[in-house]
Amino acid sequence: MSTVIYWLRQDLRLDDNAALLAACGGERLLPVYCHAPTQDSGWGFARSDRHRQAFVGQALDGLRRALKARGSALCELAGAPAEILPRLARQLDADRVVCEHIAAPEEEAEVTALRRAGLQVDPIWQSSLYAPLQLPFALDRLPMAFTPFRGEIEQASLTPAAPLDAPNALPPAPDGWPDDAPPARVPPAIEPRSSFPYHLPPFHGGEEAARAHLAQYLARGLPHRYKTTRDRLYGADFSTKLAPWLACGALSPRRVWQALKDFEAEYGASDGSYWIGFELLWRDYFRFLLLRHGARLFHASGLSCQPAPGHDATAFQRWRDGETGQPLVDAAMRELAASGYLSNRLRQVAASYLIYERGGDWRAGAAWFEAQLLDYDVYSNQGNWLYIAGRGTDPRGGRRFNPQRQADEHDPQGRYRALWGAA
Repeated sequence: MSTVIYWLRQDLRLDDNAALLAACGGERLLPVYCHAPTQDSGWGFARSDRHRQAFVGQALDGLRRALKARGSALCELAGAPAEILPRLARQLDADRVVCEHIAAPEEEAEVTALRRAGLQVDPIWQSSLYAPLQLPFALDRLPMAFTPFRGEIEQASLTPAAPLDAPNALPPAPDGWPDDAPPARVPPAIEPRSSFPYHLPPFHGGEEAARAHLAQYLARGLPHRYKTTRDRLYGADFSTKLAPWLACGALSPRRVWQALKDFEAEYGASDGSYWIGFELLWRDYFRFLLLRHGARLFHASGLSCQPAPGHDATAFQRWRDGETGQPLVDAAMRELAASGYLSNRLRQVAASYLIYERGGDWRAGAAWFEAQLLDYDVYSNQGNWLYIAGRGTDPRGGRRFNPQRQADEHDPQGRYRALWGAA
């Protein structure tokens, strides 16, 4: 019997999953998730800390239940995919490996290593709102700033493809591969101050919670006020809070778009609902930027001709620990470490402070965000840090935020700073 391995990456869902549907062509299907060994960031800390590990564990638990309900199973293995999957394919006599296409250097290298091991690997692009071939220009003509990119998309009146429904049934797992108990999970941090308290059921990492959160956000009419609240610093409702689920793939951007358009058809469009789509388009832009420029986005100079930045290990440690002496920045860094979450406004302020006030290396900051964020996404993380540092696609050549001015504007009564102040 023909057997296909479906290698799960950042696509931990059944809904709108083209790669999963493509993997269903064989008589047997084994969905596999590889828990990679702990890696050092190169800056003195692990690349993935407890928050994302716990959240991804929740997403995998939800996926396991959904697969089982459809006659399938989830196989979780410990080790690097390049080592595990060739050995597993030989054991199963598998015909091919299907996976999500992630256009980042390390993820591309994993696919290359599997092919060198003799496996047929079919990566399928599925994490963006628009498919690369839908764009009204060739990828090598991708605009070097977001505004003209958005202009061309809107002028072309593009419409994202409709999301694909989850399959009602899946091919069975190969004989001898039952749905074993999941490995031990990292427990979620119980942090009542968090704006994304993922220890509570409504913020669970799985697909079911993601879809329920999206539905309640729309049902309460919150898109209409999104543009006016999105720069607030804390609370559950000031932003959509969809990013953690989008990042691990428990939620599809095309499903969000469809639900948003259904909302507008019933309740009317507004600046707020438009701005949610605007943010999804930013997310796409960073994906296409990495697809276009690849490893350059990981170099010290990025897309610029600037020299490599300096790095003060002591100043960087104080920034990480929230001990810089700048109250707003310190509060933000404490929230990030304690909860794995940080508002978009504070991410920009904290990044700017490291780069411009401490003369820090933007790559070290990006690595720390990678380690800490629930919603770490290689495309958005790299793109945003380059943007702030003036080494990416910001037409102004970088964004420097005055932290005191930001505090006066966004935390005038000091409530956020008090909430996350020093113990």
